[in-house]
Amino acid sequence: MSVSTGTKKITVPAIIKMKGDGEKIAMLTAYDALMAGIVDISGVDIILVGDSAGMVMGGRENTLSVTMEEMLHYTRAVHSAVERALLVADMPFLSYQISPEQALQNAGRFLQEAGAEAVKIEGGAPVAETVRRLVSVGIPVMGHLGLTPQSMHQLGGYRVQGKLREKAEELLRDALTLQEAGAFSLVLEKVPATLAEEISKALKIPTIGIGAGRHCDGQVLVTHDMLGLFRKFRPKFVRRYAELGDAMERAVKNYISDVKENTFPDDSESY
Repeated sequence: MSVSTGTKKITVPAIIKMKGDGEKIAMLTAYDALMAGIVDISGVDIILVGDSAGMVMGGRENTLSVTMEEMLHYTRAVHSAVERALLVADMPFLSYQISPEQALQNAGRFLQEAGAEAVKIEGGAPVAETVRRLVSVGIPVMGHLGLTPQSMHQLGGYRVQGKLREKAEELLRDALTLQEAGAFSLVLEKVPATLAEEISKALKIPTIGIGAGRHCDGQVLVTHDMLGLFRKFRPKFVRRYAELGDAMERAVKNYISDVKENTFPDDSESY
């Protein structure tokens, strides 16, 4: 299937319809206008302003310290460059867990102040009432199950989730609960491919996998990972489509060399 780069806006109903049509959903992250514009014009279906920005852009060890104000800043920047893709913003740690009313206030800020068109929250049954509350006032919600990075301490790190049958059954129940609460889609992170397939078949809403095999209804990667820009670690599930970090390093070294040797700028680059 060819990639469409037209400007027809991708909406929440369009994403749901893609599952019914058997069309895979492509989702990538962005945290700034430059990257967002490139990803959007390339034809991606969903752009996620992930709280992974704390690690990718802020150099932090995890996502837990990312604040609402930071996420609003990143989302505004991305919104300024997006014309086609559905724009989803991650709700950061403790911005939705305290109460559904707190979640409503913060989620509303993403739509009202930053231009997001949906929000993503982590968790299963415990956040179902929050999902229900947001959806009831017109805020689309993307769920997130499996490895939920905001719960990394409770989970014991970035481990595969759902290996044991009891846990797999719990994840399936959580997925159905989120669907019933009104979530329009669901990220499945770092779960066995067979479990992701089972959940995907059980749901009417699309699943978007990251380290969850090919049977999900779509896939998401951190753009800086798949482009080879983020080089601190390389998860098994990341396919590197380029090594731009290496290319940028070579370019910077060449620039430094030219400056030191006084070969930049030359006459054609001078006034």
